[in-house]
Amino acid sequence: MKLIGNALSCERNGRVVFSGLSFAVGAGEYAELRGPNGSGKSSLLRLLAGLVPAMAGTVSAEPAGDLTLPQLSHYIGHHDALKNVMTVRENIRFWAQMLGGGEPAEALHPFKMERLADDPVQLLSAGQRRRLSLSRLLAAGRPVWLLDEPMTALDVESQATLSGIVDKHLAGGGIVLAAIHGEGLRRPDHIITLKGAA
Repeated sequence: MKLIGNALSCERNGRVVFSGLSFAVGAGEYAELRGPNGSGKSSLLRLLAGLVPAMAGTVSAEPAGDLTLPQLSHYIGHHDALKNVMTVRENIRFWAQMLGGGEPAEALHPFKMERLADDPVQLLSAGQRRRLSLSRLLAAGRPVWLLDEPMTALDVESQATLSGIVDKHLAGGGIVLAAIHGEGLRRPDHIITLKGAA
């Protein structure tokens, strides 16, 4: 599989945040999105996830068969997309069912969330919420991972866990694009630099 962006432009709140952006990321490759705040890293990930439209240009996953790029992707944004009144177990079960995944309990293990399985999400710390959100990557198999500053709120051990999960995903032919500030998840195969529109 290959993820291809061709001459992409994106508008946010009436302002062009980037334009003329092209890239290609193949199976087993990790790409970092880099650039200053406001340069469009989050907007690009949301565009790829199908949450905002492109102002110009095209994006595709080849070959994709009958599935769209959003259907092939996991998107983890700044917001955790968790339901506070539900437990950890109920949240991961919801995502597994929604995404067509397998046994949700297994997704909790790598980030050591199984011991909190019966706790309401509203009682979790910021780091625990982030670990639960990232557990969604394991709740259902999807080849493209779109991660917006995934290290945020993670302790050193959890950062290492995430890096290991990413390595395994790439070894299986997956694709990862991550917006990064500071140290990345691993050595990137590609760096996509966004400078923002002039």
